[in-house]
Amino acid sequence: MPRAAAYSLEAAVRQSPPLDANNAADDAWVRDKTIVITGGASGFGAGYLKRWAAAGATVVIGDINVKKGDQLVRDVKKETGNPNLHFFHCDVTDWQSQVQFFKDAVKVSPHGGIDTVVANAGITDPDPTIEKPEDLDGPNPPPPNLAVLDVNLKGVLYTTHLALFYLPRNPDSTPANPNCDPSQTHRDRHLLLLSSMAGIWPIPAQTLYATSKHAVVGLYRNLRSSCFMHGVRINLICPYFIDTPIVTTAGRMVLAGGAVGKAEHVVEAATRFVADPRIAGRAVFVGPKLKVAQNADGEWNLVEREEDAGEQRAIWELYAHDFEDSELFTRNVIRIMNRVTEIRGWAGWLQDMIKAIKHGFRMTSL
Repeated sequence: MPRAAAYSLEAAVRQSPPLDANNAADDAWVRDKTIVITGGASGFGAGYLKRWAAAGATVVIGDINVKKGDQLVRDVKKETGNPNLHFFHCDVTDWQSQVQFFKDAVKVSPHGGIDTVVANAGITDPDPTIEKPEDLDGPNPPPPNLAVLDVNLKGVLYTTHLALFYLPRNPDSTPANPNCDPSQTHRDRHLLLLSSMAGIWPIPAQTLYATSKHAVVGLYRNLRSSCFMHGVRINLICPYFIDTPIVTTAGRMVLAGGAVGKAEHVVEAATRFVADPRIAGRAVFVGPKLKVAQNADGEWNLVEREEDAGEQRAIWELYAHDFEDSELFTRNVIRIMNRVTEIRGWAGWLQDMIKAIKHGFRMTSL
């Protein structure tokens, strides 16, 4: 029985160093990449398309809104002079629709592969029935509307599954490497997930939306510990309330008087991730741009007077060091479980193998 070995998880998953908040994205590194975006006809997707098209990338967007997506691509082609922009219908909740979308993207890619997949499609919960107890008074309570889970979770899982199929097959690409030279890394393998501030704290009356976005965070945190096996790097963006069509009128009324972020800052964060092949296993929160300063304890505070020193920030790193210090409980439990394995040794292994074989015979005979 091999002894359980201690190892550095953060080194094993090849997570890149913390982001430098003062560095802007280098759009030149986006040139000639083939980028696939779900939910690309409006909001962040439209912002990504315009920015990366102007930088010389091949951008393929998918959306259920054919009229809007097709017109957007036509307009951006005219604005940027970039002919390598494409729209295809894609219903992210339909597996075959996503399969066809990825096949179409590979066909129009100049190099026959995909460098980056952005799992961007998402909706809010227009009718949060799970929190309407008055609907449960009758003899036949109605089921909740799970459309938001279909788009924000199932759709993202479909996209992720296809991304991990196509990205390792990107021609002339090399496995993701945080120590690579970006100017020499023309073919990439990158998956970018979009969650939300709702993925890191609760939003009242949006339980299903928050649940779906928490799930995307969980997907990211799990995959970043294994994506390196496919040579794929993964990153995550969690936007705050951003001024896009996804924020409803009711939501805008609730937010009245508060700070709201701009889509351009989300696009900037995404561009940093897409452009720089050295960034792997990193997540950011994007909110309104504010002037802040750190105190002696390292805590950030809002700078309320213009004359006081500080820095402007809209992008903040999340889960930056959790492999090292925020999983202490989990590490301790795993250490205990590994110790049990060591104590039981070969005898325990043999006992469990016999039980497993007997279990297999019983299941076969049923």
